[in-house]
Amino acid sequence: MPRRHRRDGGDRPAPRRDGLGGAALEAGPAGDPDQYHVRRIPAARAAKDYRCPGCDHLVTAGTPHVVAWPDRPGGDDERRHWHAGCWSGRGRRGLTRRWS
Repeated sequence: MPRRHRRDGGDRPAPRRDGLGGAALEAGPAGDPDQYHVRRIPAARAAKDYRCPGCDHLVTAGTPHVVAWPDRPGGDDERRHWHAGCWSGRGRRGLTRRWS
């Protein structure tokens, strides 16, 4: 019999939607108490190169990735583009660069 995979992500809580065009609220990187708005960007909409704060490598144009910013006043000025894998592993790894 085939094995079924859990879609709910196991013991992680489901992200809360914030009403900002598909962004969800999730926990921040390791050691950061803030919540973050998170938006998943598909490859077709990824038009520029960005530096990932999780690994310090480029997120190249055409690569699906994650955009995250703190849930606080002025937090949208701290928007950063992450590789999806780096954002997923943020709880186990810290940042390689400062957010600001």
